Amino acid sequence: MKILDKYVAKNFLIGYVIAFGVLIGMRITIDLFANLDEFTEHADLNTMAVIANIITYYSLQSTLYFRDFAGMITVVAAAFSLGKMVRYNELIAMMASGVSLKRVITPIVVLAVAFSGLLIIDQEVIIPALGPKLVRGSDAVPGKESYKVWFITDASGSLISAKKFDVASSTFDDLIVVTRSKKSDVLLWEPTGIIEARKATYDSKSQTWLLTDGFSTPIPKPGLHQPGRQNAAASRTPLLAYRTDLTPNDIPIRRKAEHKSLLSSLQLSQLASQGTQLKDLANLYSQKHFRITDPIMNLVMLLVCLPVLVCRDPKSMKSAIAISFAITAASLIVGFACRILATEDVFGRIVPELWAWLPVFIFAPIAFLEIDSMKT
Repeated sequence: MKILDKYVAKNFLIGYVIAFGVLIGMRITIDLFANLDEFTEHADLNTMAVIANIITYYSLQSTLYFRDFAGMITVVAAAFSLGKMVRYNELIAMMASGVSLKRVITPIVVLAVAFSGLLIIDQEVIIPALGPKLVRGSDAVPGKESYKVWFITDASGSLISAKKFDVASSTFDDLIVVTRSKKSDVLLWEPTGIIEARKATYDSKSQTWLLTDGFSTPIPKPGLHQPGRQNAAASRTPLLAYRTDLTPNDIPIRRKAEHKSLLSSLQLSQLASQGTQLKDLANLYSQKHFRITDPIMNLVMLLVCLPVLVCRDPKSMKSAIAISFAITAASLIVGFACRILATEDVFGRIVPELWAWLPVFIFAPIAFLEIDSMKT
């Protein structure tokens, strides 16, 4: 690596650290002011316990904030590093020595690619591993989380509900499972039975849920003789355990649709293969494709902004930064709109793949034209 590359890379890394601290810090500060009362609502916690809870909560949430702000952080870091070089007329000196400005921005692009790899690791490895902890609210105390569970679908198509799921003990209270079988039509399911239990505790050795006062009641098929209450009660059989692919780590994430963004691409594929409602399936496929296009769009945003930021006159740097941020904001707005439309019936059908890749199709040609037209 040449001295020039080291210098440019150093400036960019310093800008990246500053941008990371400022943007993530602002996000944490805004959220903390909005939810401070929820952290302090537990009267049995002392001051140090509340502070430790806040630090733990936002340390975990920072992984999500980095995922959401990774593209903006890269653009701000580039603006910081190049703005400093323009201010001291360093770009003019480099051009006078015969160095192309495209060669100058190469270390920034290489580092941006490396940080995109870090974003992929964060999304595919770190966030799924921390998923059960990331879904807890700011009013929950670590180690005492509990959730209501409504109609979570497992791999066999069964619907699982419970009055309460305690994370620490991995226990359901008042568990109800509606077992189903798939009809010839992929989108239609037929209930086959009901499993009830006062409690269900997960056994990691056998990978089953051990039932307390568990019973299984079959549901007769439509058209058959319907049994009376006495016969229905007699058809109930005791059940000691229930086997499903859902583990205690899956329950907090799967209980709400918005938490699917915490799953890895492999987990999303497995969830999509189970067969689910059309809109939920579109949501899963849009999540999978946005996982691919988000790192690409972060690089595209940088490539669009770099030719604007590489200006020679310090007086025009402010306008260059304003233009680059406007382009970044436009790409973020387009991406946000595409995320909304990805699960909607816009052209007579739902096409999540189109909306996931549309921002790339729009801004990638602009990026190549900007780089090609850059005066060096």
